[in-house]
Amino acid sequence: MTMPDSPTTARTDCLLVITTVDDRTLADDLAQELVEQRLAACVHILGAGRSVYRWQEEVEDAEEHTLLIKTSAPSYDSLQDWLAQRHPYETPELIALPITQGLPDYLDWIRQCTR
Repeated sequence: MTMPDSPTTARTDCLLVITTVDDRTLADDLAQELVEQRLAACVHILGAGRSVYRWQEEVEDAEEHTLLIKTSAPSYDSLQDWLAQRHPYETPELIALPITQGLPDYLDWIRQCTR
């Protein structure tokens, strides 16, 4: 079901990017740098959570911190390259989800912050 545009929602070219790291200090540092470099308008760091996953044919169980990164679609390639160079994992989780609707002022703020 699609929602029509209205004064309170707008279609957007903004993204919610998700990644995880195993160290809170690293999560804090990445968030700070992403915003300082204008690759993200905001990074929300979730508290430690448990991840269960398969890696190199073994089932792993680890504590990880999730970063929810708000950015614009034009900034994504630079964000991906930047994060790939700094992420400690061999194959980091890096998933970009389109923000299909949102408060226009908030979406404009994301765009302005990631120019």
